[in-house]
Amino acid sequence: MHLHILGICGTFMGSLALLARELGLTVSGSDANVYPPMSTQLEEAGIHLAEGYAAANLTPRPDLVVVGNALSRGNPEVEALLDRGLPYVSGPQWLAEHVLAGRQVIAVAGTHGKTTTASLLAWLLESAGLAPGFLIGGVPRNFGVSARLGAHDAPFVVEADEYDTAFFDKRSKFVHYRPEIAILGNLEFDHADIFPDLAAIERQFHHLVRTVPGRGRLLVADGEPALDRVLEQGCWTPVVRFGGEASSPWRLALEREDGSRFRVIHQQDEVDEDAVVDWPLTGAYNARNALAALAAAHACGVDLARGCAALSRFESPRRRQELRGEVAGIQVIDDFAHHPTAIAATLEGLRAATTRGRLLAVVEPRSNTMRLGTLRDRLAASVGAADAAFWYQPPGLDWSLAPLLAASPVAAHLHEDLDALVDALVTEARPFDRIVVMSNGGFGGIHEKLLAALEAAHG
Repeated sequence: MHLHILGICGTFMGSLALLARELGLTVSGSDANVYPPMSTQLEEAGIHLAEGYAAANLTPRPDLVVVGNALSRGNPEVEALLDRGLPYVSGPQWLAEHVLAGRQVIAVAGTHGKTTTASLLAWLLESAGLAPGFLIGGVPRNFGVSARLGAHDAPFVVEADEYDTAFFDKRSKFVHYRPEIAILGNLEFDHADIFPDLAAIERQFHHLVRTVPGRGRLLVADGEPALDRVLEQGCWTPVVRFGGEASSPWRLALEREDGSRFRVIHQQDEVDEDAVVDWPLTGAYNARNALAALAAAHACGVDLARGCAALSRFESPRRRQELRGEVAGIQVIDDFAHHPTAIAATLEGLRAATTRGRLLAVVEPRSNTMRLGTLRDRLAASVGAADAAFWYQPPGLDWSLAPLLAASPVAAHLHEDLDALVDALVTEARPFDRIVVMSNGGFGGIHEKLLAALEAAHG
């Protein structure tokens, strides 16, 4: 069977392509934006990629076309598949029908931290010998791929996105997954291009809650008013809370300020001396992600102490505090943060772990929410934990980032030319500095350009 995927280099669709290939299907795809790490994964899997959308990409005629949610009417390849009467389906529906059916599905939902939490959970299950399947919106470095089928009778971990499904199905992706266990990690306003307000997103989260069976489990973060409102709309599944509140059965206690060591407390009076995590990640938010993953793994039978020990061998997913290189003591770190909350959390975690040198934040606001300017008033404050901020005005951003300079709590710079931005960073950087590049896109290959320029200047 020949499956053709529109939008194949998106994190979800690319992962779906790998699963289809593992099922033995012939897979091809097209996309307007082809860049690593997804393009590399697909090429290594022997999947043919066409750059750009065109009717010719549908020849030879595929048996089924899977349409990504970035595609809309007017796209030449979408129009061609409709005119030719080709069978088509959304990615989440295909996943539900061909991969998730009959599996114990664990869905990881939330505005932030889904990729890291799903990667943590997959690694915990793998370390316990369960051979899980997974589909994650990034590349977990412990596995080297963003998706795999796993053992047929093993749990399947899926990153559960609230973004819409396809141009012909405006429900959130996660309503297709029918999980037995769902993690609700946090919830705030995002995706301003499809949701008018936070209440609209809460309704979609409640649709997810409605699909979890009574024999299942909802692992819900404490201290999240929006999630409380979701549950108030109705809940038919046991709810287990995690976080920092004394009443929550899953709690964490930081033993280092930077979050690199913490203790897990399960149940009110149960203190396990072996339930300590000492790991390479930083940030209280990552410790909270780990707590959620441990609670879900425990629900699948994974021993808590064994799980805590496994986290010491966890490697963060690609583009999540990923060290891309070091030149003359200057580190270049890549991170996917693009929402003000995520930007602030990333920088605060790195600040707590930075003992020498400065923290230089480089931010490209390019998500759909950022392009609309919905959260622009929160951007300046989001870099407060850095020593300096370098903002990049990408093409297509219809509002100016210039006002951020006056409102910035730290020294701030604005660039519209990528090469000029790289030059400015090379001029500014000193040994022991950490340059944190934050974007949810390819950012014009800035990481490689920056490392090469640093090498030329300091090597």
